[in-house]
This record gives sequence, C-alpha cells and structure tokens, in this order.
Amino acid sequence: MAKIELVRGDITEQAVDALVNAANSSLLGGGGVDGAIHRRGGPEVVAECRALRAGDYQRGLPTGQAVATTAGRLAARWVIHTAGPVWSSTEDKSALLADCHRNSLRVAAEIGAATVAFPAISTGVYHWPVESAARIALDAVADAPDSVSLIRFVLFDKSTYDIFSTIAG
Repeated sequence: MAKIELVRGDITEQAVDALVNAANSSLLGGGGVDGAIHRRGGPEVVAECRALRAGDYQRGLPTGQAVATTAGRLAARWVIHTAGPVWSSTEDKSALLADCHRNSLRVAAEIGAATVAFPAISTGVYHWPVESAARIALDAVADAPDSVSLIRFVLFDKSTYDIFSTIAG
C-alpha cells in the first residue's frame, strides 16, 4: 500500500520518479501546472510531446487518459501527462477525474516509477471545486499499484492544502 503525503509547494521542484502534469489535451503546454512543467522541463519535454501529437495522439490526449515523457530538466525522471476534465455543474465528470489519477498510476507502474507527485488536477483553470477534487483524488489513489510506494500531492496554496488535509484526515 502506497504512503500518501500532502505537501505545500511547487510540483516542478519535486525529486520523485514521476511528476503528474495536469495537461490540456493538446500536450503542448498551457497555463498553470502544465505551463510550469513545460517551462522547467525544457525542450526535451516539448519535443516528446510533439512526437506524441505526431503519432498516437494526433487528436490530442483524451480526457482521463495518461501518457509519459521524459522530465527533461526537472528533478524527476518522467512526466506523466493527464488531461483533466473541465468542471460542469450540469454533467457529472467525476469518473473522468478519478480516471486521471488511476491511469497516471497505471502508467507510473508501467514505467517503473515508485514515487509519484500529483497536483490538484482540474482545480485551476478547469474550475473543479477543490473539496470535490480532493475527495475524488484521494479515493482514486487508494488502490495504487503495489509497485508505487509513495504518492505525494503537491498543493500550491494554503487553502488547497488545508482542504486536502481535512479530507485526508
């Protein structure tokens, strides 16, 4: 069973096997966590994402799915990109958000990553309510593959950290 940690900080500074990127489906960078990972990871991350778009992901990465690239200049070995869902008050997309976490852990196991850092997926520009996202994320990682020994949620601000901490108990 994986140990789950919550920390406040910058996910791009984490020395883990794999960072999870709250990517957009284009895989080509954007704002928030996605933009920060692309900027810090450098041209190696961008080049591998472009190769993915030229190959199996010509239409982009489907929401809830995950794929790994090098981490380039980051302290991690890999970046696992997952496309989170956009919050909707009229359509329940909770299963897609849970899939982001489960599929990221599946990819982590496939590449041999024992330590994985997650951001609060979809809570930024995709407007997912943090309390709901925290419940979904913490439930989804509870059944992590045996090969994953540490799951670290890296939460950028105090409010998000406090909400995750309260829900994690």
